[in-house]
Amino acid sequence: MSSDASHRPLPLPAAASLPGALLARRPRLGRWLPLAAALLGAAVYAIAGSRWHDVALAWTIGTGLVAAVCWLVTRAAAELAALRLLERGIHNAREGVLTETPLHGLRWTSVGRLISEHNTTVAALALMFRTVEECQTRFLNERNRINAILQSSPGALLGLTDELNVALANRRAEAMFGAAAGTLVGRGLFDLLVPDERSRNLLRDAFLYKREIRDQEMQLTVPEGERAFSVNLAFHSDEQDDMGGVMILQDVTERRQLMQTVALREKLVAIGQLAAGVAHELNTPLGNILGYAQLLRREVDDGSKLAGYADIIASHSQRASRVVQDLLAYARKDQCHGETCAVNTVIKELIDAFIQCRLRRYGIDVELQLGEPEPLAEGGCGEIDIVLTNVISNAIQALAGTPQPRITVSTRREGASVVIAVADNGPGVPPPAQARLFDPFFTTKEVGQGSGLGLFISQALVTRRGGRIDFDASHAGGARFLIRMPAVQTERLREAA
Repeated sequence: MSSDASHRPLPLPAAASLPGALLARRPRLGRWLPLAAALLGAAVYAIAGSRWHDVALAWTIGTGLVAAVCWLVTRAAAELAALRLLERGIHNAREGVLTETPLHGLRWTSVGRLISEHNTTVAALALMFRTVEECQTRFLNERNRINAILQSSPGALLGLTDELNVALANRRAEAMFGAAAGTLVGRGLFDLLVPDERSRNLLRDAFLYKREIRDQEMQLTVPEGERAFSVNLAFHSDEQDDMGGVMILQDVTERRQLMQTVALREKLVAIGQLAAGVAHELNTPLGNILGYAQLLRREVDDGSKLAGYADIIASHSQRASRVVQDLLAYARKDQCHGETCAVNTVIKELIDAFIQCRLRRYGIDVELQLGEPEPLAEGGCGEIDIVLTNVISNAIQALAGTPQPRITVSTRREGASVVIAVADNGPGVPPPAQARLFDPFFTTKEVGQGSGLGLFISQALVTRRGGRIDFDASHAGGARFLIRMPAVQTERLREAA
């Protein structure tokens, strides 16, 4: 027999179809139906049997047998009808239709009592399935809600197993590590993270001694390069052997740069206030010292010790005067006249007019990578000229002793900013000095070669116009400075027009 056939209700014998129909149509007869059928059959036989039975005993026995047969047939038909209903109910339950099986007045039968038990069981199963469906629905809704929270998190979230493999990663983590959806799962944590020495020691101690990490800033190398992250780490349990947990990485590189910019501006304000007062006070005595040194030089013979002393005094007085002039230039509050500057043109003129002679003298090649269309920057060209002169002059001095020296100047539009990159292939800047490049009076040059105010003043000029100068620590094979100035948004000018 095929499986489909086994699911179909069993057919009842033809003899039982009429009583079954009768039972279905007259459910009120109930348990008295077999007795009524027996009495009816006995009465019919008694009337008809009186014609062919001569012996009363045979007539009586025949009547009793007919009554018994009618009772049995009716009872059997009722049981078969109830059995068919039970079979249909079981079939429906197996197919997942948990509905009550109608009794059709057959509760009094033995199978009918089983149908009542079947209906009770089906009702309990239906209630249980409804409860399971409600729990499943709540679980799915909760899972979707939690998943939405995890996916919308601004930080990269990594769920970790006891073996420190990734068990869960949100879209931010996949984007940060440049991985396709679902490909981070199963990868080792330290295969993804490339920390510096300090961060490696911190993570090692955290997993070795099972210490939570709270908003700890670390330097990690990701596909985008070396970035600063705020790291949070929590474990699932306090068991020493259970290393499973959750790590959240928040990129704070831009926030760190912003804090550095804020700190720098505070320094600029303080130095500006100091410069405004000190520079004027120093100008007069420096002028007197320089004047008397020159008078002394005229009164003594060339080659004498006094002449040498006078030259030293005059040289150092002039150097101090230059420092004072730089401070005065910084302290001076320029007014904004709404000027704009064609960056590429300024760079070409600067290279041709002011730098070309020194570049040719020292054998330095210059490579220009100027973006098109020519970017326009907010602010006067004179300020950009001063900034570029300082940065390129520093690059020329850094290239001393470098074989095949080269300076690359490039421009590009990046969002709402114009970016000017000045790179050289010199020895670069030592890591300890990188954080102090824009501090006033800090210089890596030899004594007497610089005042330490060039980059400081340049940063001040750019900052006043809403820009900034950054040292690109990720640049390899030399040093690179990125000068960012607010760009003239020509599309907005066209819309306004």
